[in-house]
Amino acid sequence: MTATPDPIRIEHAPSHEPRTNPGAEPERLWRTVVGELLRDARADRGETLAETAQRAGVSPQYLSEMERGRKEASSEMLAAVSGALDLTLLDLTLGVAERITIGAAAPIRQPAQPARAAYALAA
Repeated sequence: MTATPDPIRIEHAPSHEPRTNPGAEPERLWRTVVGELLRDARADRGETLAETAQRAGVSPQYLSEMERGRKEASSEMLAAVSGALDLTLLDLTLGVAERITIGAAAPIRQPAQPARAAYALAA
């Protein structure tokens, strides 16, 4: 019989207490970190904003705003830009989690293998 792990408990600070330590850096916004990851992935490929934006089907101005953390992009927009950079939404999400967790500019993960490869192994 396999033991099930205990559920993760998230302790919430009472509303009258601050969630961060005094003097600590504020938590970075999701859109800011996503933008950094997209910009880094684009730069790693040696592409211009216009090249990536054209493949993603967005304007270069919109992609620029995403990269600078000025736009709270929809999941559809994130999927389009990630796909244009050969990344999945999972790659993007894991990259953001890593950067937020360690508080530094962790490299983005290598693109995930297509889902069909996992299904082929299961057969």
